[in-house]
Amino acid sequence: MVEGVVSLSAEITPALAGSRLDRALATLFPDLSRERVKALILQGHVTGPGGGAVSDPSLKVKADTAFALAIPEATPAEAVAQEIDLVIAYEDQHLIVIDKPAGMVVHPAAGNLDGTLVNALLHHCAGQLSGIGGVARPGIVHRIDKDTSGLLVVAKSDIAHEGLAKQFKDHSIERRYLAIVNGRPSPSSGKVDQWIGRSDGDRKKMAVQREGRGKHAVTHYRTLEPLDRAALVECRLETGRTHQVRVHLAHIGHPLLGDPVYSRGGPHRPLLAQLGFHRQALHAVKLGFIHPVTSKTLSFESPIADDMQQLFSHLSV
Repeated sequence: MVEGVVSLSAEITPALAGSRLDRALATLFPDLSRERVKALILQGHVTGPGGGAVSDPSLKVKADTAFALAIPEATPAEAVAQEIDLVIAYEDQHLIVIDKPAGMVVHPAAGNLDGTLVNALLHHCAGQLSGIGGVARPGIVHRIDKDTSGLLVVAKSDIAHEGLAKQFKDHSIERRYLAIVNGRPSPSSGKVDQWIGRSDGDRKKMAVQREGRGKHAVTHYRTLEPLDRAALVECRLETGRTHQVRVHLAHIGHPLLGDPVYSRGGPHRPLLAQLGFHRQALHAVKLGFIHPVTSKTLSFESPIADDMQQLFSHLSV
């Protein structure tokens, strides 16, 4: 490995065959935004078969084709404000609730220093965000995965940050997700009470672990509607662990459709390719909490994302 450069490599999966190169690589490397991948391609940091540089982000990829990324390591820097459109569900002087689109990274990190929700918030809030999270993630109390859409709350004041963090720690915040899963869960509703930690075989993945390894995690699920070899499932989180819904539902044999990490594709692969659906079918539909300053009960709901609605419509029976 060249000093100062992070090297990544992967093969295009069958589910991604026919996709644009930038979209496919952003799916294979979920910590990188599509815009970041596109920039790396244009800068000559992506190589294809034979080691030659690939310069066209719109290149249609083939299954089992290998690509490598050479990502220059970035030195820690204060996030910069960027004018990026946001869908705001609620805002006051202490906090803001955002309806995040799929594909947006929440906070800057190595490989994603711009185009994130934090960059957008710094512009929208004119820098008025809680400083407790540090320069890389001001105001961030919790997050949702890059390719998960839906609601999250951000603190604009330190008092709000502390109050919200306490509610997350106490598991008193209401968080509900909609997921489209492979197969139909049986029983149709239940509770997954399993510890989650880093996978022993792949440190970039999370996995169910024996008690005492990782963190305790609890997900309540119920089937809302049976679909064609699939189901629309509502998940209520008691805890908020990394990839919790994705790991727990895969553990009980019903991985999320389109999940590039925890699903092998299944019988819906042709439909997903037809629709260009290359993310986990997961949407943070409801968020409820007590306002940490006014003590008012707040509750928000987000309409299911358009791409998930389209997938749902094609699967309806």
